[in-house]
Amino acid sequence: MLYIFDLGNVIVDIDFNRVLGAWSDFSRVPLATLKQSFNMGEPFHQHERGEISDEEFAKALCEEMDLPLSYEQFSTGWQAVFVALRPEVIDIMQKLREQGHRVVVLSNTNRLHTTYWPEQYPEVHVAADNIYLSQEMGMRKPESRIYQQVIALEGFSVGDTVFFDDNADNIAGAEQLGITAILVTSKATIPDYFSKQLC
Repeated sequence: MLYIFDLGNVIVDIDFNRVLGAWSDFSRVPLATLKQSFNMGEPFHQHERGEISDEEFAKALCEEMDLPLSYEQFSTGWQAVFVALRPEVIDIMQKLREQGHRVVVLSNTNRLHTTYWPEQYPEVHVAADNIYLSQEMGMRKPESRIYQQVIALEGFSVGDTVFFDDNADNIAGAEQLGITAILVTSKATIPDYFSKQLC
């Protein structure tokens, strides 16, 4: 079987409120104001596909949110999204590989984050056979082609693939292709799913 795991809030806890909190501290713009103006719009998607640079992304968001930040302040805040590793998921990924399954990570991410989390959480690379990142692939979930490419590169069929993600749109995109897709709603979702398979 091919098991595909998302990264954020699946393997690693993330919290965008921490980003906004840091930006608020730097800029003195009230947190409530930032929460209202922050949205994952087109610049966000372009950045995840690698279509615009980190600097262009920072400029676009700062202009969109009327946020007076230096690039360094923006970057520091952007990295604050990461909270902690979920060791129970790392353990499951390793057990799956020991059983002969193929385990990969598929993440919508961006260059700014990929300069940070691999060093902070080296366990992710150790537990995965491969890591697929949207900005390197030039496409992002829930686009059908990103799932199709990962499955093709891994040499599996959709019927032999299970996908875990915390985003309902990403789950729907995978299900449309016939992939078994599990919406991760809490830290218990993945351990509960595997409680029988990995006994």
